[in-house]
Amino acid sequence: MARKNYSEEFRRQAVDLYESTPGATVRGIAEDLGIVRGTLRHWLEAYGTGKKTAADGSLTSSPLQSKTTTKSPTAPGDETPEQKIARLEAENAALRAETTKLTTEREILQRAAKYFGRGEALVSRFQFVADNSATFEVKRLCELVEVTRSSFYAWQAGATARAERAAADAELEARIRAVHEADNTVGAPRITAELNDGAPEGERVNHKRVARVMRAAGIAGYVKRRKIRTTVPEPSGQKVPDLLKRDFTADAPNRRYVGDITYLPLAEAAGSGNLYLATVIDCYSRRLVGWAIAGHMRTELVEDALKAAAAARGSLAGAIFHSDHGSVYTSKDYAKLCKQLGVTQSMGAVGSSADNALAESFNAALKREVLQDAKTWPDELTCRRQVFKWLTRYNTKRRHSWCRYKTPIAYETTGATATLQPAA
Repeated sequence: MARKNYSEEFRRQAVDLYESTPGATVRGIAEDLGIVRGTLRHWLEAYGTGKKTAADGSLTSSPLQSKTTTKSPTAPGDETPEQKIARLEAENAALRAETTKLTTEREILQRAAKYFGRGEALVSRFQFVADNSATFEVKRLCELVEVTRSSFYAWQAGATARAERAAADAELEARIRAVHEADNTVGAPRITAELNDGAPEGERVNHKRVARVMRAAGIAGYVKRRKIRTTVPEPSGQKVPDLLKRDFTADAPNRRYVGDITYLPLAEAAGSGNLYLATVIDCYSRRLVGWAIAGHMRTELVEDALKAAAAARGSLAGAIFHSDHGSVYTSKDYAKLCKQLGVTQSMGAVGSSADNALAESFNAALKREVLQDAKTWPDELTCRRQVFKWLTRYNTKRRHSWCRYKTPIAYETTGATATLQPAA
C-alpha cells in the first residue's frame, strides 16, 4: 500500500511539481508520486500558488489554488493585523481538516488490518469495504485499500451467485462426509466415483470440485507415513522363469495371478506372535480370488490360498501364478500342487519387490487402510475380524482405480471381455 504519512516538505514539492510541469494533470502527477488524486488536491488547496504551467510553457490560473492565496495575495511581511489573523485562521482550519482526514484514515486502516491476514487478499479488501460502507463513504474506503470502485461493485453484485455456490458446496460436503465416514481411507477419486455411481448426467460432479471441497473441509483419505517390508527369500534348485516381466495385466479373468505372503503384527500382550496372510490376485480385475490366514509361514498357508482360488474360479487350468522366491513358493510340495491344478509358476528376480509389485501394493493397501497409524492389532481375534471385513469389502465395495473406479467384481461383470474362462 502507498505511504500514508508525508512531511510538509514532500507535500510542497508535490505541489511545485504539479504547478511547474507543462500540461500536468492531477491524475498524472498523483500516479507518478504513488498517491491518490484526492490527497494531491488537498495539498494544492493548502499550498498551491494558484498558478500552473500550461502545455505551451505559459503560466495560467490553476483551478486548484491555495485558500490563503485567494483570500490574501499580500506577502506575509506586508500584512495588516487583520489579514494576518485571517491567514492564520485559514491555515489553522486547513490543518484541522488535514488532522481530521489523517485520523479518519488511521481509524479505517486499523479496522482493515484484521482483514488483510485472510487467505484471499483482494476478496478481504472487498469485504472490508462492504462491512464499513455504512460508516465511511465507499470512495474513500476504496482509495485507502487500493481497489477500484467498479471492481468492488462488481464483486458486490455477485454476492447472490457466491451464496448459491457456497450452499451447493455445503450440500456436496455433506454427501462427501457420508461416504468418507463409511470408509475413511478413500480419497477424492473414489469418492467422486461413489457420488456419480448411478447419478443422472446433470447431477454428476467433477473430481476437481470434489477435491476442492475436501481440501476446504479438511477431509482426506488416509495416507500411511511409514513403510514396512518383509521378504524371506530362499535359494532353490528349481529354475522358475519370470513369465510376467512386470506386466501385471491380462486380457481376461483367470489368465494371470500374482500372490505373496504378508505378516499381520499382533501386540506383544496378545502372546500369540503374528498372523500371516497369503493371497492370490487376478491381474485382469485385481480381484482377490483366494486367500488364507494362519499363525505360521509353512507351505500349507500358500497351498490353502491357491486351493481357495481354484474353488472360487472352478478351475485354474492354464493360468499363470507369479510370486517371489519365498521358500514356500519354491518348495516341492507347492510345485506339486500347481501341477495338479494346471497352474504354471512364474517368479521374479531374488530380492526385487518391483517384480511382484501388484501383490506388494495390495499388502500395503491392506495395512494402510486397516491399521492406519497403529503398529499392531491388539489381539488375534480383532485382527482376523478386521482383515476379513476388509478383504471381503475389497472385492465388493472398494472401488479400484485400475477398474475405472468400479469394484473388482463389478469390473469383471460389466467388462467387455469379462466372460470367465480358463486360459488356453
